[in-house]
Amino acid sequence: MQSLIASGHVLVDGVQRKPKFHMTPGEVVTVTVPPLLPDTIEPDPIALDIIYEDDDVIVINKPAGLVVHPAPGHRRGTLVNALVAHVQTIAVGGTNRPGIVHRLDKDTSGLIVVAKTDRGRTSLVTQWTDQAVEKTYLALVSGVVAENEATVDAPIGRDPKFRLRMAVVGSGRPAVTHFRVLERFANVTLLEVNIETGRTHQIRVHLAFVGHPVVGDSLYGRASATDPPTERQFLHARDLGFTLPDGIPKRFSAPLSSDLQRILHGLRSVDSVHG
Repeated sequence: MQSLIASGHVLVDGVQRKPKFHMTPGEVVTVTVPPLLPDTIEPDPIALDIIYEDDDVIVINKPAGLVVHPAPGHRRGTLVNALVAHVQTIAVGGTNRPGIVHRLDKDTSGLIVVAKTDRGRTSLVTQWTDQAVEKTYLALVSGVVAENEATVDAPIGRDPKFRLRMAVVGSGRPAVTHFRVLERFANVTLLEVNIETGRTHQIRVHLAFVGHPVVGDSLYGRASATDPPTERQFLHARDLGFTLPDGIPKRFSAPLSSDLQRILHGLRSVDSVHG
């Protein structure tokens, strides 16, 4: 019901209200229940950049712009649709997110691991629950970060003023983000980011919270003439480390995507000219 209210499917006298809105006698509540997601997922023969694959798991370098799983408005052309085409037996979990144990935002590129079997899913879910998975990102943020390294320990929950995004709120779930500076430029900073938890939009929320939003982040950032132009948020899941179901530890890396490499090259060229 909270999701229906937040998405505008519950109206009071034809007006969308916040969950804390106090009703008065005579007001009419209208609830529109969206159609159920279909039980089957159509396969789409989308090319995948496969970094590693065995009988239980598959590690993919996801490009920016690719939605991870089907949702209203994105029934086809998602990573899950591509996985169903690649691994016909991947129906794990009985949902529209077969094998998915973690997500990357649509405009975030980089590594994501997917379970192909129940054994693989059980192993990965346990490691995520135990916070035993290594996740390292590269992020270009607005402004010059003063600290060489820092930790943001602040709970994240639904933004009470804008239900379509997340925020640091006292009633939120615990979230911990570590970052260290890799390069400083005139008006932006390149960070290496590690997360202990995996809350929705965690890196983007935490970096915006400390005053350094991810460059190109239209939801949590701010328009700045000093930021380099980019068509999407500068956030890339570079490293992913976990243990295979058979007990072998693995660590994978994905190079920065070409669009983000061009931005860094431009920043370094300007610095060298002015240096």
